[in-house]
Amino acid sequence: MRLSRAERDRVFAAVAHERRGIADLIDTLTPDELATPSLCVGWDVKTVAAHLVSDFADGFWGFLASGIRHGGIDKGIDALARQRAQAPAAEISDTLRSRADFRLSPPITGPLSGLTDVLVHGADIRIPLGLAHRPDPTNVAWVLDFLTSRIQFGFFPQRRLRGITLHDEDTGRTWGDGEVIRGPGTAVMLAVCGRTVALDQLAGPGVAVLRSRLT
Repeated sequence: MRLSRAERDRVFAAVAHERRGIADLIDTLTPDELATPSLCVGWDVKTVAAHLVSDFADGFWGFLASGIRHGGIDKGIDALARQRAQAPAAEISDTLRSRADFRLSPPITGPLSGLTDVLVHGADIRIPLGLAHRPDPTNVAWVLDFLTSRIQFGFFPQRRLRGITLHDEDTGRTWGDGEVIRGPGTAVMLAVCGRTVALDQLAGPGVAVLRSRLT
């Protein structure tokens, strides 16, 4: 997706805002809360926050190198997140805050992949803690633009959304062609990224299709 300079600036500002919010939250959590299993399977809350640091501290090429060492990009990303999660929580939050304005724009996927990562992982952290996750609907629509585009890479297989239409009731926007899934934009975003907890907030014949592909 080609973004104008003004659009890129808006995306980077949104990412910075989310990073600061997560940093502020991490500073308030007890050790037990940091150890709470997140929605990202296999990671606790602290490890998710550490991964958001890894996004810019290690970056695309660091992920690639780690993937080569560990036998796959997902394993490489996991290893880096777990390594950075060994740092004190205060160090993780300080790094997120001090480098919040880092302009993450990986090859191919560009800046919207960074916005997607921080919005989805923000939910991974907050929802298991019983906290509300209410990102700006406009930013969620940006993420759905990315997730339904040809440049989406690394979040889920492209085939997951074949024959499915997504309708965001918050913005009124629609993506795709096929069996309809409709609901709040955040729930749509989370469901297509594999967070089954969001499926109960959605309606339409496409929900059963998506559920079968996730399970």
